[in-house]
Amino acid sequence: MGGKCPHRSVKKRRYSHKTARRTKFLLKGDDAVYQELNKPDADAQTKNMPVDEDLPGMGQYYCLHCDRYFANVTVRDEHFKTKKHRRRVKLMMGPAPHTQLDADLAAGMGMPDNGPKLMLMG
Repeated sequence: MGGKCPHRSVKKRRYSHKTARRTKFLLKGDDAVYQELNKPDADAQTKNMPVDEDLPGMGQYYCLHCDRYFANVTVRDEHFKTKKHRRRVKLMMGPAPHTQLDADLAAGMGMPDNGPKLMLMG
């Protein structure tokens, strides 16, 4: 009765579809979404979305704050009522999120400071 499970090797192959699914719809970072929202023509951009057959809902139903596409209007409107969306809107209306440049400067990996430049005698 004891022993190894005969399907142990199959278990690894069974979950291989998850990695492909994770990378299918890559989301923008907080700083990229914040920049998109602060553009002057951000509202006009979401109304005139180009038709794309690869995206859900042909790319017509998009949430700019969450960077997500939806299958139809009702699903998108339900998303607008969720706590996740409201938190995201609140985050995007606040101060600018940190960028990679901020992280590099905090880690001490910014531009080198070599002190004041010496005047050449000439």
